[in-house]
This record gives sequence, structure tokens and C-alpha cells, in this order.
Amino acid sequence: MGLRTTKCQLLVTSLCVMLLGLSIAILSTVTHYGLHFTLISNISLESNSYRVIHYAAFYFGICLSMTLILAALLSSAATVRESQCLTAMGFFCFALAFYGLIPAACWRYMHSTEVEDSMMDVYDFVYEEVRRNASNFRRHELTAIHEAFLCCGKHSPFGDTTNVERTTCPPGEVRDTGQVYGMILTSFLWFSIHFSSNLDRKGKYILRER
Repeated sequence: MGLRTTKCQLLVTSLCVMLLGLSIAILSTVTHYGLHFTLISNISLESNSYRVIHYAAFYFGICLSMTLILAALLSSAATVRESQCLTAMGFFCFALAFYGLIPAACWRYMHSTEVEDSMMDVYDFVYEEVRRNASNFRRHELTAIHEAFLCCGKHSPFGDTTNVERTTCPPGEVRDTGQVYGMILTSFLWFSIHFSSNLDRKGKYILRER
């Protein structure tokens, strides 16, 4: 009776791990192919650091999810067949996933604002290119960003930006000439802008009131 209970617990645990792996895979795919993320990643720059982070996060997430799913399958098979070999392989996969998370956690701790900064750098570049009327293609990219993120520009120290907002913001976003709105890239980026005191950007972003 006790052995059967233990097996059931191990099978339930394996199922939970498998669901976790599937969730990570779905999250990685949605993040990689989502409009808001691909829009920033596809901006053509000489050095778009966000694109590197974008692809690295996707491949890491997929590898982690596959490792967890494989570990769950091996553990389930080991529980049913009572195989020591399958058990060892399952523990090896769990250890591989665990040790893979360590450098990821260290990178997140050491570069806590790199994702936000890289996204803001892309926006700054496109915004300033449009402000200088350097490229109609950049104007199209900025318009697409404003439409995707439901935002409308920023306050810039380099001069009047009213014309930029007027030509690139979605209809109805510019409510008056003297007011422009900041960019909301993601929920975590909102908190970074709102609470961080060390954002040394090319201008001041003001969150749009809903």
C-alpha cells in the first residue's frame, strides 16, 4: 500500500513537471513571436542588443522546457517499470535543468535592467531618427511601435517633438499640442520607468493615463 502511494505521488510530480515544461515552452513561443517583442527585435540597427536577448531567451526557454519534459517522461517510465537506469537518466535531466538555471539567474541579477534598457535604446534611436527627418522608413517603424504599444512619444531635451507625435501617433492619441505620452513596453518595463531613478535616457518618458 505504501509503495503504491509513493508511485502515485511520483507520477503526479512528474505530471506537474511536464506541465511546467509545456508552460515554459508556450511562454517562450508567445514571447518570441508576439507582436510587441518582434516589432522591437526586427528594428534594423547596427547593434540591436535586444535582438540578441530576444533570440537567446527563446532558445534557452525551449531547451529548458524540453529538458523538463524529458525528465518528467523518464521519471514516469522509471516509476512504472521500476528501472534504476531510467531513474538515473531522469535525475540527470533534472540536474541539467537546475544547473542551466543557475547562469540564467546570475545573468538576471547582474544585468537586471539590460532588457528594459535595450528596448528603450531601440525606441530612442528610431524616435531621434524620425525627429531629424532622416528616414521615412523609420517614421513607419515609429508609427508601428506607437500603434502596437498604444503610446505616443516622450519629452525630448533636443527640441520640440510635437510634430513627431502628430505624424506618428494613432488617431486620438495626441489630445493637445503641449502634451505627449510615454511608452509602455511591457508591464515590468512600466514598473522600471515608474520606480527607477537611474534611467539615463534621451528624454523623459511619461506614462500615459488611461
